[in-house]
Amino acid sequence: MRSWEKWLAVDFVDIMLWVVGALLVVRFFRWLANRYSKHILRQFESSDDIVQSEDMKHRRALVEVITWTLVALTVVIAGLHVLGTWVPGSSLVGLSAVVGAALGFGAQRVVQDLLAGFFIIAEHQYGYGDVVNLTVTGGLAAEGTVEDVTLRVTRLRNSEGELIIVPNGQMIKATNLSKDWARAVVDVPVPLDADINEVNAALREVGQAFYEKKEWNRLLLDAPTPLGITKLELESATVRMVARTLPGQQFAIGRALRGDIIAGLASHGIFVTSAQAQGVTRTAAEMAGEPGGGVNLDG
Repeated sequence: MRSWEKWLAVDFVDIMLWVVGALLVVRFFRWLANRYSKHILRQFESSDDIVQSEDMKHRRALVEVITWTLVALTVVIAGLHVLGTWVPGSSLVGLSAVVGAALGFGAQRVVQDLLAGFFIIAEHQYGYGDVVNLTVTGGLAAEGTVEDVTLRVTRLRNSEGELIIVPNGQMIKATNLSKDWARAVVDVPVPLDADINEVNAALREVGQAFYEKKEWNRLLLDAPTPLGITKLELESATVRMVARTLPGQQFAIGRALRGDIIAGLASHGIFVTSAQAQGVTRTAAEMAGEPGGGVNLDG
């Protein structure tokens, strides 16, 4: 047989078997990971839980990381075997040393990302479905819902539907807004001449009535309560109201609670200041009845 015929009959067939085998193994690993993720999702949907547990989020992230690692090992092993059909073993050792040194200098950031990703998963910092705020190098912030966590990157989906990809090694600070429980915070500005005791009493009534509503009770861990004055300004004081909620539900609770606060203050005839620069004082009921009007309760 000619040399090229021998190569086609032996080496080429061997290479194709390894390539096809590696692809099948990779597909098998991905199939197992997707099957497990669907199992976790079905388990959550069939339960009475409103949000996924921390253990469930961690298991999904851990399975994804293990799958990614197995896929990378499979590709490396198959690539080395295919490369070995052309390069002698002794030369391959020297080539591996050169490639390793080049990767050591050129892939430092990748290694940093991988190490950071390992500790994110190992320390349960966040997982699938968590709402997080990530501060990255340069002081920039990325906030959204975690859609994917790998050893190298974290993928977030923000409120505008944009997908944000953050390298794990570039994070300076990670704030988990949905770890175990969350807190809805509403700041209510009232004029300085208002009776603070009456304001607090009205807010407590609003919080208790809000807690007894069926659609919101299942999302709350306790009744919303006022904390008192948190800020003093020239013409107003800010009274803060807080509510402990299930993870990730603080935003919906905050929006609904603001509406009830407006109605509750109006029913007690409590005045709030609007357009302070013009010195105009109106009641909450007056502003709530205006087209496009409202009270800015974020302070």
